[in-house]
Order: sequence, then C-alpha cells, then structure tokens
Amino acid sequence: MAKIVQIQFSIESGARSAIRLQHALQTTNISSSIISLQRSSRDMHNVFFLGKIATLTSRLDEKVQASLVKYNKREFGLFSYPILGTDISKHPQIVESDIIYIHWALGGFLNFNSLDRIAALGKPVVIVLHDMWSFTGGCHYSFTCEKYKTGCNNCQMFSGKSTNDPSVKEFRKKTTLYSRYKNLFFVAPSRWIYNCAKEALLTKDRSIFYIPNVLDTRLFKPFDKSIAKKILNLDDQKPVIAFGAVSVDSPYKGWKYLQEALELLKRNGDYDDVQVLIFGSGGNDSIASSIPFKTKFMGFLMDEYSTMLVYNAADVFIAPSLADNQPTTVQESLCCGTAVVGFNVGGIPDMLDHKVNGFIANYRSAEDLCNGIIYCLANKVKGKMLHQFEPALIVQKHIELHDYIVKQTVS
Repeated sequence: MAKIVQIQFSIESGARSAIRLQHALQTTNISSSIISLQRSSRDMHNVFFLGKIATLTSRLDEKVQASLVKYNKREFGLFSYPILGTDISKHPQIVESDIIYIHWALGGFLNFNSLDRIAALGKPVVIVLHDMWSFTGGCHYSFTCEKYKTGCNNCQMFSGKSTNDPSVKEFRKKTTLYSRYKNLFFVAPSRWIYNCAKEALLTKDRSIFYIPNVLDTRLFKPFDKSIAKKILNLDDQKPVIAFGAVSVDSPYKGWKYLQEALELLKRNGDYDDVQVLIFGSGGNDSIASSIPFKTKFMGFLMDEYSTMLVYNAADVFIAPSLADNQPTTVQESLCCGTAVVGFNVGGIPDMLDHKVNGFIANYRSAEDLCNGIIYCLANKVKGKMLHQFEPALIVQKHIELHDYIVKQTVS
C-alpha cells in the first residue's frame, strides 16, 4: 500500500485541499497523513501539527521578510521570499512515506533549505501549484507580467528598476533547486496554471499534471433555499447574492468590480429588493457603506457546515476574482446548487458552463458582472458541478500520477 504524506501550512478555511484529498483517498489502497504548521481546533486522524518552535519560527520569518524584502506595490498581492523555516525531513511521517506532497507551505513553514532537504531524500516530491509562486521570482500571481517565462528581474512589486532585486535572487534559488533534483513533479489544479507552468522557464521541462482539487460532495450539497434563508434570518421571498473570500478586500478578489456591479444592479430597478450575504474577513465597515442593498456579514467562517449553509441561502454567488487558480468558493457553491458569476480569468472558466451553471463575465467588466447577476436571477440558473470534478475521477488521476512516478523511478 502506497503511503503519501502531505505538507501544508494549515488545514483550515481555504487551505483544506490536503485534508479533502486525504478523505478522498480513503476509498483506495493509498494511505495519507498530513503535516501542518498551523494547529487546528479539531482533532483529526493522521494529521500531525508541529510544535511551538516551528510556530515561533513562522512568526519571526514574517517579521524578517517584512524588514528585508520591502515590496511596496500591494495592488499586486503577496510576495514571498522564505528566509526562516523548519526542517521536517526527519519527521516520522516523512521518513515512512513513499511519496511527498507539498501544498502551500510558505509563511515561515518551509524555506529553500527545508525544500532542499526534503528533495535530497530521493523520494518523489509532488508540488501542488495552488498559485504561481513555485515558478515565479516570488509573486503569487503575476497578473499581466510574463517575466516568469524568461527569468524574473526588475519586478513590478518593487519601486525603481533593478536587475538584482529579490525576484532575481529568488529565481536563481529556484533554478538551482529544480536543476539539482529530478524527483520533483508538479500538479496543476486548473488548466490555466497548467498552461502557465508549461510556459514558465523554471518548470516547462518538468512533469506537470492537471488534477483539480477535490471536494467532499457528501457535505457540500443542495437543500431547500427557503429554509437556508430562514435559518440566516433572511427574507425567503427575496433574492440573495453572496460573496466571500478568506480576505474580502484582497487585491486578488476584485471587490471594487462587485461594488460597481451592485450599483448598476440597483439602478436597473428590477432587483432593488436584493439581499447581499458576505463572508470572510477584512474591510467590513468600508464595504458595508458602499453596498446599496441590505447586507448581512457572516464574518470569517471556520467550519464547513456554516459555509455550506451560506451557499444554499444564496441564489447567485459572485466570484469577481482578478487572479485566481481553482477558487474553492466557486466549487463549493456549484456543489450546493447555487449558480456562480465570475470573470473569465484563471481557473474559473474550468468550472463554469456559460449560462448553464453560471455566467462567465468579461474580465474586469463590472457591467458584464451585473449582466451575469441579472441573467442568473431572471432565468433561475442552478449551480452544478461539472463532470470532470467528480471526486472519483480526481482520485483516479492521483492513482495514475503515482503509477507514472513509480515507472519513472524504476526506469
């Protein structure tokens, strides 16, 4: 029986990909465990949390990065240059594993030395591309910048022009790491990031597999919307629009376009009784004052049952992301039978069949976002997960990946 160990910063909220994959693999002869830096309030089988030293190292790394890596173009999102980290190469779960999966493990969890020691074990290492960081000079999403295809320098996230800024140094570190080890494999959860990785200088010659993130469809499923609305003290006779993200005011999530779309919807006049439901953290006061409809804030939802309730209470879920891979919120909403309106960007089009289970709006067009909301409400569009995202099919893709890895190792 194959044993895999998954490494992930956290198993909560948007970082649940590892635990969901572990649950899905339980139906096979593959055993899985998880090493997580951030502790969870829940006890989970085969999930191992690191101790206080690793947690303190993570917090210190955040301060060191802020001091040494002064990127100041926050509109481009997050830039990570891992300095401190924890060596987990001798962790019992790593030692006993046959295959190592690395999910999002930044934030002071793994640094380049940690990654090197894991790769040096000679075991197959599967790097899951939850964003672009693994093949850029440090940004998590490059937006319109394509320097990752030729070699990062003069990064847009830093003021001034430099051929030796942190993006150059980090790109060199990744070049050295990737060229040293042939046991590195990459999984892309969306076709968009698969295509980016195939064009990236760092990964274009590596083995890359398109395998979507898996979702527990036993939990995320539709039930009576009127009941869900009543539970949340919403008027069950009026339409509900939902929006959510780990950080609502993130530069990746496109809040300003949704705000403009809601203003257009209000001026339209046909849907002036809409109720807006928002979950996530950040910006509640400023957001509340800019919404022309009755709004209910759910805050940061820690448990999946509450999240599932929100999706079921909504008639339409809006995903105005400006940069995104395979947004969990879109997948969850569709599974709960709620239509999704999102921009034609990243992995969103993978999950939407235009005007069938949602609406694909023109990128950065608040007007088309509004058109999508109106279309889905007027036509009572129902959300539905597309066939290629069925958990059994995704698990089979992982089995095929493991078979490929074994053949590569033997040869």
